[in-house]
Amino acid sequence: MKEHLFKPGQSGNPNGRPKDKIPATILRKSIIEDMPAIINTLVNLAKGGDVQAAKVLLDRICPALKPQAMPISLPVNGTLVEQGNEIIRATMGGLIAPDIGSQLITALANQAKLIELHELTERITRIEKQLESKK
Repeated sequence: MKEHLFKPGQSGNPNGRPKDKIPATILRKSIIEDMPAIINTLVNLAKGGDVQAAKVLLDRICPALKPQAMPISLPVNGTLVEQGNEIIRATMGGLIAPDIGSQLITALANQAKLIELHELTERITRIEKQLESKK
């Protein structure tokens, strides 16, 4: 039988990994120490017409705006088909953006799948109960 080097439940390295020796930590410390000089260099390059330096600065200071969906009001009564038709009418009429309309139709399709799965589960349960009662 092979003898183990360490006892079960006992760490082979009780002090853990050295925190200051990880390359990512060393790099972060170096960047933090040199950050003022790095920023000054980028600013000077951007002032001199370096578009990439300007882009780096602007991306960090003013991140790109993310699209925000406006609230919409659609009737939620009726069947899924009727709701889908209403979404398509609203999209075609310009009341909601095409990407939002597409997302809503996808959500309705997913809802239909959930309903179908629920109904199938109930059906199988009823069939199993009927089969058990005939035994």
